[in-house]
Amino acid sequence: MAVRPVLGVDACPAGWVGVVLSRDGVHALVRAEIGALVCAAADDSGPLQVVAIDIPIGLADAGTRQADLLARKAAGPRRASVFVTPVRAALQVADYADALAVSRALTGHGISSQAFRLRDKILQVDGWRDGAPCPVVEAHPELSFAAMAGAPLADAKSTWAGAVRRRDLLAARGVDLTGDLALAGLRVGVDDVLDAAAVAWTAQRVAAGTARRLPAEPERFSDGVDCAIWT
Repeated sequence: MAVRPVLGVDACPAGWVGVVLSRDGVHALVRAEIGALVCAAADDSGPLQVVAIDIPIGLADAGTRQADLLARKAAGPRRASVFVTPVRAALQVADYADALAVSRALTGHGISSQAFRLRDKILQVDGWRDGAPCPVVEAHPELSFAAMAGAPLADAKSTWAGAVRRRDLLAARGVDLTGDLALAGLRVGVDDVLDAAAVAWTAQRVAAGTARRLPAEPERFSDGVDCAIWT
């Protein structure tokens, strides 16, 4: 486990689920807001070394983020799980039809409804990140699992085989998801916990200096944020 705790975060119906990896083992927590989740994790486990989140960080002004294009290619059979991130201006309007029009004007293509449904969470992290108490990086669980396995996984996480394979990969790396992880009674799916644990593993690699990123040299847009997906 990490010398100092790290946190992996995934969106879930209740807001956000976080998996903490520390000397004391693995535990999870849920909060409606990202800032509250990170504060609660630090209160429980001590100051965090790295937070990895499965949400876009660094929003393009026009065009498509290289991180998304490279991640889709790296995900292989799981490429559909990597959404192309809408440009910032498209996320700043609340109506999907208006966002489509803005996207087409700035990029030449539309945006998926799945990506637009992440709007509130993307903007929540975008507004919080500057005041975060430790480094915050973007990760994608399918790329994290592919790094563990040495290749993209064939089975979707929504299948039994896919869930078992992911849990086994995590266990082999010391991330043992046994017991209820303090999630009893909470609206958190199996796939949400697996994804949060996978990006927690990536956070651990970032802390150790062994992680990789796509692209190798991050892009920067007008927000000044390093834009890359870490594994």
